[in-house]
Amino acid sequence: MPLPVIAITNASTCLTDAQVEAVLPALQKQVSDDFKAYWDLDCTLAFLANGQPLTHGYWQIVIIDNPDQAGALGYHEMTSAGTPLGKVFAKLDLESGSSWTATLSHELLEMLADPWINWCAVGNDSRIYALEVCDAVEDDSLGYRIDGVLVSDFITPAWFEPTDSDRIDFKQHLSKQLELARGGYISTLDPSTGWTQMTAKGEGGPRITPGSRRQRRKLIRPAWRNSLR
Repeated sequence: MPLPVIAITNASTCLTDAQVEAVLPALQKQVSDDFKAYWDLDCTLAFLANGQPLTHGYWQIVIIDNPDQAGALGYHEMTSAGTPLGKVFAKLDLESGSSWTATLSHELLEMLADPWINWCAVGNDSRIYALEVCDAVEDDSLGYRIDGVLVSDFITPAWFEPTDSDRIDFKQHLSKQLELARGGYISTLDPSTGWTQMTAKGEGGPRITPGSRRQRRKLIRPAWRNSLR
C-alpha cells in the first residue's frame, strides 16, 4: 500500500509560506525516523500553496489564523469526501505563547495514528482508550527539537500495555503504563456513559471544544461534522 501523502497548506496571515515550508523537513524526519520506529506508520509530506487544488486521495493539514471552534489550538476531522483534514490555528498559538510547529507536529502524528478518528486501544487496566498519541504528553515543554524545529513528544504502544519497547513515550518523560504528564489527558470510553476525559492528577479537565477531535469522541458517528473543504 502506498504511503499517504499529507499536503500542508498555509492559509494564515501571521506566517509566510517560506516559514511553513521550511519546517517540513524536520516534520518528515520525525515521522519517518522517530514515529515510524514505534508505530510502523509513515507518510510523505508536501507543501501545497493556498488555493491550489488538492490531489485526489491526499490528506491535508491547513494552517489558519483563528479557531473555527473556540479555544482550540488545532484538531483534525474529515472532509466531505471522507479524507482526513487537520487544522492548526497559528495566530492563537502565537498569541497564547504556544508553538505552532509543536501543534502542527501533534496534529500530524495523531492524524497518522487515527486517520478516521474511530480507532481505540485497550489498556492494561481493561479500559478502552482513544488512540490519541500526543495528548498524554502534549505540553510544549515536553517536546523536542529537530534541526531547530520544536515538535511534539508522543507515546508508544507500550503506554497502553507492556511490550518489548524501550520506552513509554519517545522522550521518556513517563515511567509507567497509562501515566499522564503534567498538562496531559486522555479520552476513555465507559459503555454506560460514553466518552470522558482523564487528566493528570490534581488538574482540572480540559475544555472539550465543540467540533474538536475530543468532542467527536462524545458523539454518535452520524453527528460528526464534516468540513466543507
